[in-house]
Amino acid sequence: MIYEFKSRRTGTVTMTQSVAERLLEIMGKTPGPTGIITVEQIPDAVEAMRRAVSHEPPPPPESDDPHERSDPNIYVSLGQRTWPLIDMLEEAHAKGVDVTWGV
Repeated sequence: MIYEFKSRRTGTVTMTQSVAERLLEIMGKTPGPTGIITVEQIPDAVEAMRRAVSHEPPPPPESDDPHERSDPNIYVSLGQRTWPLIDMLEEAHAKGVDVTWGV
């Protein structure tokens, strides 16, 4: 399943179910087929995601084996997964609009 975050005045951020639901839980939201992050809730949601990223364990060490480095299952950090949504939320907050999601 895919989650799509959007608002009336920003772009759209699309995420896989597992990533989106993890971020929603970090923000204190209940994952589900639809939902909203209100303008008033955005600063706390962004802060919660930044706090989670700051406590993320370090990535696994890279291998010296070039075959492993080209593995399509490369580690993607929480920070890398989070920044598009943080960027969107901050833009939505600056423009005074809510962010909704749907699956």
